[in-house]
Amino acid sequence: MKSLADPVSVLKGVGPKSAVALNKLGINTVGNLLLEYPFRYDDFAVRRLSDITDQEKVTLKGTVASEAVLTRFGRKKSRLNFRLLVEHDVIMVTFFNQPYLAQKVETGKEMAIYGKWDGRHQRLAGMKILFNAGANDIAGVYRSSKDVQQATVKKLVKQAYELYGDVLTEIIPEETRRKFKLLPRKTMIHDMHFPENQQAASLARRSAVFDEFFCFQVKMQFIKKIQHKKHGIKISYDNDQVKMFIATLPFELTAAQKKVVNEICSDLHHTVHMNRLLQGDVGSGKTVVAAIALYAAVTAGFQAALMVPTEILAQQHAEKLDHLFAKFNVNVALLTGSTASRVKIRRELLKHLKDGQIDIVVGTHALIQNDVVFKNLGLVITDEQHRFGVNQRQKFKKKGIMPDVLAMTATPIPRTLAITMYGEMDVSTITELPKGRLPIETVWLREKQLGEAIIFLKKQLSFGAQAYVISPLIEESEMMDLKNAEEIFAKLKKQLEPEYHVGLLHGRMKGSEKNEVMAAFKNKKFDILVSTTVIEVGVDIPNATMMLILDADRFGLAQLHQLRGRVGRGKKQSYCFLIADPKNEYGVARMKVMSETNDGFIIAQKDLELRGQGDILGNKQSGVPDFKVGDPVTDLRILQAAQQEAAQIINDPEFTHKSTNKGLINYLRHELDKGISFD
Repeated sequence: MKSLADPVSVLKGVGPKSAVALNKLGINTVGNLLLEYPFRYDDFAVRRLSDITDQEKVTLKGTVASEAVLTRFGRKKSRLNFRLLVEHDVIMVTFFNQPYLAQKVETGKEMAIYGKWDGRHQRLAGMKILFNAGANDIAGVYRSSKDVQQATVKKLVKQAYELYGDVLTEIIPEETRRKFKLLPRKTMIHDMHFPENQQAASLARRSAVFDEFFCFQVKMQFIKKIQHKKHGIKISYDNDQVKMFIATLPFELTAAQKKVVNEICSDLHHTVHMNRLLQGDVGSGKTVVAAIALYAAVTAGFQAALMVPTEILAQQHAEKLDHLFAKFNVNVALLTGSTASRVKIRRELLKHLKDGQIDIVVGTHALIQNDVVFKNLGLVITDEQHRFGVNQRQKFKKKGIMPDVLAMTATPIPRTLAITMYGEMDVSTITELPKGRLPIETVWLREKQLGEAIIFLKKQLSFGAQAYVISPLIEESEMMDLKNAEEIFAKLKKQLEPEYHVGLLHGRMKGSEKNEVMAAFKNKKFDILVSTTVIEVGVDIPNATMMLILDADRFGLAQLHQLRGRVGRGKKQSYCFLIADPKNEYGVARMKVMSETNDGFIIAQKDLELRGQGDILGNKQSGVPDFKVGDPVTDLRILQAAQQEAAQIINDPEFTHKSTNKGLINYLRHELDKGISFD
């Protein structure tokens, strides 16, 4: 019995070697092949000279007006020239490295040629001769590789559709197809591969984009539904104690903080397993929200853990929590790689963790080592969660029996990506900064204006403020003509000491050295800290009001925003100077965006538009799905519609009983764990 799950090797012409080459392209089954749509179409419709523009790819039809002249030069290189009478004009046609076409060119013969038009020289750089012009005016262009030619993919797709077209069944329910005016699945796949014209290709693509987004979203919504059915831990926290703790904070929570605290506490209080993402801009107060959640778990008799990506950040969080819980009976511990080197201290810590004497532990990935055992872990929080791999996060969760999970990120994610990356999570967003915070003034200067920035920096230092100077490199590089931290450190020491003290921080230092430098900077032993991006995440020095970023165009927008977020954490006005001479329009656009807004969500959206969804966080790290047809940026409205429709269908109490959902249920059975119950 034929099935779309049949290996691609069942097709004629696909031997073991071809199968391996196709597998490398992600084509393992007949179903994969049929969904391997063209990434663009070549339009072979014959055009008039008066309607075409310079450098456009077009098909021109005319009569050969001269004999073909073949010139060979170099090894396997050749040029074929002949003249073509098109309407009332004679143009030159040139083919490179296709000498075999010479015998096809005959004076007086009518020909249609597809190529790139050079309007200035009235010349067509030929790509192919169309021997059946008009028979197929549009043709798909497919992904290929050195081992799989595009012609092979085309031939196999045609064979697969002819043999398996009758096996294609509907996934999207008929009511949804009618609602969004979508093509039937079989027609959609046919017209994506073999459209009659551009209009048919556009209609098919619209349906294919919705189909791709919808299929992804139903999986996300179904996983979310299953997670919500799972019985997690009911953390019956003491509401009065939590309110008392909030009342001791030296500031009032913002409306946004109160909202997300209520969302998290509601999750904790229910037996439904919490799987929530807390996202908020740099300095929006996520740590305090996390502290409230941690304390709530402790009042219910549970232990809680907070995992962060760096030792500096872990130490900072531990100190902050110690300070916040000073009036409460809460035991906070710190576990990092440095702790591991102090055997006796670590042994004691693990013992107290296992017997329940430690209420909250803050740590790096050291928390997920095998010998770390909790007595009663109820809540796990990961900060800057995208810096941890999926396996690390899973190991963290397994330190308890279905503990509630809160992931936090200060890398603002536009709705476009939140829908795709975190479709299976509940998302809470802090949309405002704490009261009293002044927007950071950001100025972009060219390299020749660096002196102006240094003068301003000295002025800030004279007021008792501290400053960061950020460099993309640690030391001099022969490969790149960029400023490096060691060189800048030496120059600033020479220029500013003994009046002002300069410190150096970079990623090659040992953990203990980094901690010493940061402690010295925090205690005002340094006025300026020259650093690489090691200070990008979480470092909190309220007295630092000035940042100078050298070669700023070498950093991504998200990274620049994170770096800038190290200042502006107190109540004084803060400044960020971007020193850059961008080499292209993309670099200029990034500098302008950073100068125009402090809003991380706007910056993230601009970054997405400039770089594209696949590159914004790096697919492998971020979990962003690799859509083949749809683009979450340009097709955002379709993505949102697909998500809403998927959620509505999956959350319908009658979902499994409706006959119109049969194809969708079969799809989910195939795509998800075979052990999942649909009852």
